[in-house]
Amino acid sequence: MMVAMTHIARRLHELLEPICLVTFFADECNDELTALGHRTYWDGYFASRAAPLGRVPAEVVHAAFYNFAEGEAARHIPSAWETIPPEASVAARERGSAASLRRILGDDGSPGLVRAADLTTKAATSAPTEGRVMYAGMRTLPVPGDPVARLWHSATMLREHRGDGHIAALVGARIGGTEAHVLSALAQGIHPPESFGRIHHLPKRRLAAVMAGLRERGLVDADGWFTDAGRETQQRIEALTDDLAAAPYESLSPAELDELITELEPISAKLAAAGSR
Repeated sequence: MMVAMTHIARRLHELLEPICLVTFFADECNDELTALGHRTYWDGYFASRAAPLGRVPAEVVHAAFYNFAEGEAARHIPSAWETIPPEASVAARERGSAASLRRILGDDGSPGLVRAADLTTKAATSAPTEGRVMYAGMRTLPVPGDPVARLWHSATMLREHRGDGHIAALVGARIGGTEAHVLSALAQGIHPPESFGRIHHLPKRRLAAVMAGLRERGLVDADGWFTDAGRETQQRIEALTDDLAAAPYESLSPAELDELITELEPISAKLAAAGSR
C-alpha cells in the first residue's frame, strides 16, 4: 500500500504542479502584486509566499524556504511588508493566480473543475501539520469559496506540504539549498550545473565552493557531472520526498483518487501546453 501511495503522490504532484506554476509564470499574479506597490517580482514573491508565517524575521523565511542563498530573503523581508500588509499580498497572489487559471482554462467552474477542487481541498486539509512549517502557514488561511481559486489554493497547500517534506529529505542527506539546485540541474541534464537558472546569478566564488564540496563528498566528478553516488543520492531524496508527500492522499478513497486523477488530467494538460503562462 505504501508503494502505491508513493506512486500516487508522485502522479498527483505532476498533475497539480502546472496549476501552482501560474503564480510564478503567468502575468496576472505579478500584475496584482505590482499594483499593490511591490517594486520587483521578488519583493512580491517573498512577501506573498512568506506572509502566512506572520511577520517573521528574514532568518525564519530563509530557513523555511531553504533553497535561497544566504542574504536573499533579507533583501525583501521585512521591507516588502513595511508599507503593504502581508494579508494584502496573500489576497493579491490568490486573485492573480485564479485569474490566470480562468484565462488559460477558459473555465469558471465546470462540474469537472469543481469536483477536482473539492477533492484536492479534502486532501490538502487532511494531513498533519507537525514539522511542516510552510504547509502549516497555508493551513491558517481561509479556503476560498470560488472553485477556481479553491483549486489553486489547495494545490498550493499540497505543493508546500511536499516542499516541507523535500526539505526534510535534503537535511537528512546533508544537502544544502544551493547544493540541491546543483543536483536538480544535473538530474535535468543541465551542464555545467552552475548555469542553472536558480543559481547562475550567485557569485562565482560561492558556486565554486559548493561544487568543491560536492566533489569532496564524491557526489560530482572533476568535470561537474554526477558520480554514481551522486545520482543515487539525488534519486533517494526524490523517492523519500514522494513517500513523505503521500499523507494528504490517504484521506481519499481509492475511488476518489481515481476520480481526482481523471478530473485533473485535462486541466493539467491544458496548463502544461500553455506553459502555465
